[in-house]
Amino acid sequence: MLMTNFLKKRKSVREFKNKKINSDILDEIKLYLDSLEREYGTGNLKFKLYEYGEKLYEGLRGIGGYSGVMIESPHYIGLELIDDKDRNTIYGSYYMEKLITKLNTMGLDTCWVSVGNVGKDTKKDIFGDMVGEINYILAIGYGKARNPFINDSFSDRIGVEEIVFTDKIGNHANVDDLENRGLGDLFYYIRFAPSTLNKQPWRFLLERDKVTLLIKYNKGEEPNLIDAGIVMYYFESLGESIGLNSKWQLVSNTVEEGNDCYRYIAELKL
Repeated sequence: MLMTNFLKKRKSVREFKNKKINSDILDEIKLYLDSLEREYGTGNLKFKLYEYGEKLYEGLRGIGGYSGVMIESPHYIGLELIDDKDRNTIYGSYYMEKLITKLNTMGLDTCWVSVGNVGKDTKKDIFGDMVGEINYILAIGYGKARNPFINDSFSDRIGVEEIVFTDKIGNHANVDDLENRGLGDLFYYIRFAPSTLNKQPWRFLLERDKVTLLIKYNKGEEPNLIDAGIVMYYFESLGESIGLNSKWQLVSNTVEEGNDCYRYIAELKL
């Protein structure tokens, strides 16, 4: 699958058919979840498949999801972080998006569901034994048909010049310069990465031999590390298509520019 096509078409499904996934496919998913845990390698990230989604839906209805609007699906996958260190939060979402990509190739639809506001005792009743914390689950299944006459619009995507800085924050990149460096398509398509409420908080600081991922946020708020992990996954995947095989290395710093704050997340060698 071309990642460029996947990113432009990637959509969360809000309504699922009442159709169970075949047991053979569920077994394949379990094996893939195990492989993701091994790839991360720290033991601080766990995935758990909940085959019988009815219990989770009934337990979370009215309290899970966004503003209490719970997504109903036949199955869910829980993302358990053993501790709340920034690294685990970032890579939890990184591997969740890698999982979503895999599920899409299997013909399955997905939707992120927030359960961060659900009380711990309620979570234990619903999810069973937990060593860490589950703040997000993934609804999976077969989405209901969408209206073919509704066209998706990408006009709300911010421009390349706005998300890429050259040499210093505030110095917006020139698209021709990006093209000359062979990075034009990468930065064009990374704009389609999903983000919470479509806020598109990611920014990239491009220097001679590296690119740094920043998350923009307002004073008094917290940087969205979930969105950071998501865009890291897609950036690496898009980079592979142009022969860029480097991996992100986490960094930590914060810069304030007026009312805007920028959290340094990771660096990638070019």
